[in-house]
Amino acid sequence: MERSEMEVDARSGYCAATRTFRSKRADVPLPADKEVDVVSFLATRRHSGVIALVDAWSGRRITFTELWRAVAGVATALAAPPVSLRKGQVALILSPNSVHFPVAALAAMSLGAVLTTANPLNTPAEIAKQVADAGPVLAFTTRELLPKLPRAHDLRVVLLECTRLPADESDPRIVATIEEISATPPDPARRKYRVTQDDPATLLYSSGTTGPSKGVVATHRILISMVQIIMTRFRLEDSDKTETFLCTVPMFHVYGLVAFATGLLGCGATVVVLSKYELPEMLRAINTYGVTYLPLVPPILVAMVAHPKQLPLGQLHKVLSGGAPLGKDLIEGFREKYPHVEILQGYGLTESTAIGASTDSAEESRRYGTAGLLSPNTEAKIVDPDSGEALPVSRTGELWIRGPYVMKGYFKNIEATQATLTPDGWLKTGDLCYIDEDGYLFIVDRLKELIKYKGYQVPPAELEALLLTHPEITDVAVIPFPDTEVGQFPMAYVVRKKGSNLSEREVMEFVAKQVAPYKKVRKVAFVTDIPKNASGKILRKDLIKLATSKL
Repeated sequence: MERSEMEVDARSGYCAATRTFRSKRADVPLPADKEVDVVSFLATRRHSGVIALVDAWSGRRITFTELWRAVAGVATALAAPPVSLRKGQVALILSPNSVHFPVAALAAMSLGAVLTTANPLNTPAEIAKQVADAGPVLAFTTRELLPKLPRAHDLRVVLLECTRLPADESDPRIVATIEEISATPPDPARRKYRVTQDDPATLLYSSGTTGPSKGVVATHRILISMVQIIMTRFRLEDSDKTETFLCTVPMFHVYGLVAFATGLLGCGATVVVLSKYELPEMLRAINTYGVTYLPLVPPILVAMVAHPKQLPLGQLHKVLSGGAPLGKDLIEGFREKYPHVEILQGYGLTESTAIGASTDSAEESRRYGTAGLLSPNTEAKIVDPDSGEALPVSRTGELWIRGPYVMKGYFKNIEATQATLTPDGWLKTGDLCYIDEDGYLFIVDRLKELIKYKGYQVPPAELEALLLTHPEITDVAVIPFPDTEVGQFPMAYVVRKKGSNLSEREVMEFVAKQVAPYKKVRKVAFVTDIPKNASGKILRKDLIKLATSKL
């Protein structure tokens, strides 16, 4: 029986015959022509936008005409000596957010080069490890970050700045600045390598919150499919109205790269770029440039709700949160304080090239705790981690997803790829989830972060949500603490509100009154902040290391 002929429940999207869930959103069209790369695909989208990029600090504006002219110029320069960047070679971007970032990324990918990005906050040792694994021949970076790059003789550098270093401070690895090569006349006669949808486009390294960081390979086809989903989600395709987005999230992260350095540039939206998030600067940019959409991560949302005054948000009408689920109290607090702004959510992984599920309207977001409906072109399974059985509606298990945006695999890591991707294309997310009777996805916890207390499974996120309802707690993380008698028990790292004298005993009693005995918090430590990655996810491995270092 064909999949289309199998009976799918219209309400939940569940098909009993295949034990899979199908997205309730309409599929988005994908190009049939295999001879197309993501850059050509973006550049040929029709739209009515004029301004592509705005530097929030300087006010510099780059039109779409100037953008694509700069991309062509940089590609021409990179293809020629001394860089001679070729198809299949890797180019690294180590930089904070910048209007130059998309130009560098698009130019490199247009040549068939594979783009890898690094967090500017990483240590030189961490960056050296990524460079050794990915093997880039070219790096785009800034003067400030240049010392973090390993001094490999074959690594050439393009500065993402306007001017070179003074001669007496020059680094022999530097071949040009982005401004210099942006002005290169495009050479229509230069030899062009055939770049297809099946060729690798990006090599992004996962956050490593549950293990060593691994390179995630995405093809041009994968990026194109996510571009289409982004344009559909924001309802920007074929629209005469242009919207203005503020880029607060890092472009080195999959969320920022896919949305701001690629996707939104294909539909005429204006992207205002913040080089670094600071609340006053964010507010100034929102009001100065007429920002209408604000994608962000939960910590920024928390700061907006916690601010003693109602912040001026100008023409802003939508906030898009990703990286970690939002609690009911936070959503309601935001709605009460900013009633004219819709709050939407998204769920995804580096391995899923960003959005796997989302809430795309205020009505969908009112289903508190949900990550939303499955993205277009998406199938899902909820799999019992013990038996491997695919589960029906409202049963909790590991989320598996399948769609055109799922990664090709982990770079040079067959074992990890086979453990994460099934032969028929299912991505094992490692997230414990369920899908309700209306097709909404709910994330319960990370499968590998479950606390095993005497055989009972305790989800840290459940205890964190409970502790955040305490009036004297501003942030919290719960981790498994090893114990010879019970295996593991819950330990809480707590950030107290200013002026609070909340004690360890009071925290434990607060939880004990509201949970089953095996879920009790049995150890508490007070900290000034909870370590999180760029997308707002708790770095539990860092806290586990801290807690167990004293054993």
